[in-house]
Amino acid sequence: MDRIPIAPLKSSSFSAATTREDKLARNLSLGPIKLNEHIKEARVEKADNNAGGGDAAGGGDDGVPEEASEPDFATLSAEIDAFLAAHRGGESPPPVSEVTLDRFASAVEQEIAPSEGTEDKWVPEVPGEAPPLLSAIKRIAALSSALTENPAEGAKYTIGVHRVTGVLHRVMTFVEDEFHALLEDPRVAKTVPGGDTGSATGRSMRRPPSFGHGAEPDRCVIPSADGGGAGEASPTFPPETVDRLRAMAEAMLAAGYDTECTEVFLVARRNALDASLQSLGYDKPSIDDVVRMPLEALETEVATWIKAFHHTVEVGLPGERDLCARVFAGGGREGLGRAIFADLARCAMLHLLNFTEAVALTKRAAEKLFKVLDMYEVIRDVAPAVDALAAAAAPGEEEEEASGALADLKCELASVRSRLGESAAAIFCDLEISIRGDAGKQPVPGGAVHPLTRYLMNYLKYACEYKSTLEQVFQEYRRPDDDEHEAAGGGGGDPFAAQLMEVMELLHGNLEAKSRLYKDPSLSSIFLMNNGRYMLQKIRGSPEINAVVGEAWSRKRSTDLRQYHKNYQRETWSRVLNLLRDDGVITVKGHVQKQVLKDRFKQFNAAMDEIQRTQGAWVVSDEQLQSELRVSIAAVIVPAYRSFLGRFAQHFTAGRQTEKYVKLSGEDLEAIIEELFDGNAASMPRRRM
Repeated sequence: MDRIPIAPLKSSSFSAATTREDKLARNLSLGPIKLNEHIKEARVEKADNNAGGGDAAGGGDDGVPEEASEPDFATLSAEIDAFLAAHRGGESPPPVSEVTLDRFASAVEQEIAPSEGTEDKWVPEVPGEAPPLLSAIKRIAALSSALTENPAEGAKYTIGVHRVTGVLHRVMTFVEDEFHALLEDPRVAKTVPGGDTGSATGRSMRRPPSFGHGAEPDRCVIPSADGGGAGEASPTFPPETVDRLRAMAEAMLAAGYDTECTEVFLVARRNALDASLQSLGYDKPSIDDVVRMPLEALETEVATWIKAFHHTVEVGLPGERDLCARVFAGGGREGLGRAIFADLARCAMLHLLNFTEAVALTKRAAEKLFKVLDMYEVIRDVAPAVDALAAAAAPGEEEEEASGALADLKCELASVRSRLGESAAAIFCDLEISIRGDAGKQPVPGGAVHPLTRYLMNYLKYACEYKSTLEQVFQEYRRPDDDEHEAAGGGGGDPFAAQLMEVMELLHGNLEAKSRLYKDPSLSSIFLMNNGRYMLQKIRGSPEINAVVGEAWSRKRSTDLRQYHKNYQRETWSRVLNLLRDDGVITVKGHVQKQVLKDRFKQFNAAMDEIQRTQGAWVVSDEQLQSELRVSIAAVIVPAYRSFLGRFAQHFTAGRQTEKYVKLSGEDLEAIIEELFDGNAASMPRRRM
């Protein structure tokens, strides 16, 4: 008995003559079935029938002719087309022998085998017509459907059904590998570690190209690391590559492999998007990783996330939308393309938004405010671009699934933005708690600017660079007591301005309390002057914070500064000036009381020694304030001392007596005043008269 010719079986190729009896693992559940066992069983059954005198295959030994007499592919295709046409028209199809079905299946294998690894296998021979490879696949897919949709009809072709469906399955394996190889970004192999996770998606992400170097010209290779910038979009597909992808998708859809086509496309393009993000340095940290990150690492990760988010929305997703539209164009496949893009966009964005959720879950800290605001601004600013993607992806009613997915994405964006806004408002409001909690009992040495003042004023100055965003945040996420803050703080209906004024007033009150920690009233005034001047300089040096605080508040603080200055002058130098006055005690009835005069010089010298020792160690870091203080002191004390010295120094005997009581000249006094407030307790040697 003649045997039925059996083509060798492979998992993803038809060129090598190797027969595989073992079950081949396939990605996305497209592994080939074991045809050999079915064919052997069918042969035994057919041999038994022939031995009993039957002629089930069309007459004895002629039922299975030798390979040399097989008709060509065109003849077989014409016979199969006639069978399919009758089947589609509802007519009784002409009889087709098992041998014809087997020959046609083998012919399809032979038609596909030379195409493997070539560049033009998906190119039409005649412009406007379907590529021969696509026609062959469509034909065997239609034949498989015709033979299997009616069980009674399929029972007539036991061997043929197994043979045709087996070849179709292997053809789809071949097409799937080709489809994935063309869609895959070359960067994926470099960025994804090896190893099989056991899942279909995991295996698809890691499988190598199936067809060697012949298919490489269809893939757009990105520049090398030396010549290309990080964060580039996935390579743009040239028109000829899109045509091949479209033909492959059409073949898989025509064969009923819609799910496999969709999954291969999604896996490959998700990997491509991941590769583009990894090229920017973004590695999708988990929520636990983000929560445990130190602040410095978190700030770096947020900056990377912002670049990745911008890239995805402005470059990555528009490119994927266009690719979906081009690959699934025509033939009523537009809805599937839009649904695939919607799934792809939603998956990519949710991965990125998971990071923002993690940041919102981290412990609140004042230093995190600005990164939270950066993320809030990014999500707010990309809303029009996301709206454009959603509008382009779901224009009609038949794409309700795609429309729903993108609508969910927009809702998720709004929800994440809301949580970030709430977090930012809460962090800023926590400044009140920080100020109230700073109740240290140790005064700052030398009356210098308090660290809390420096920190808060620099913090507020930086925060006001986000003024418009913070105003928006506080308008959207008002607290129940915001109205009270606005009324008390003079925010003018702006809850952010009211909150900032509340912080400023709390800081001012905190500094007033800290000034009372100093036992010396003069040093208390220096402390208030230092901190008040620092606050005023920061406000006037920042147009943003100055606009929020307003001129009225600045004028009030300037008035306070003048009052602190007067308090200092009164506490320190009024007593010294009193020593230089002739109040009727030094001169009595025209005679100088030498002992009283000696006491006055002693007291003046002691007072200046004490002032030089103590106030030389005090700190006035603002040069302008330091100069103003020294000038104002010298303007009062030096003329008074010169006058006193000129009037009474002559009453001392020249020599030792003069040196004992008159220890300072006018120039010495000026030098002492110039040494004040420089934080140095050591005094400069004084000249003797």
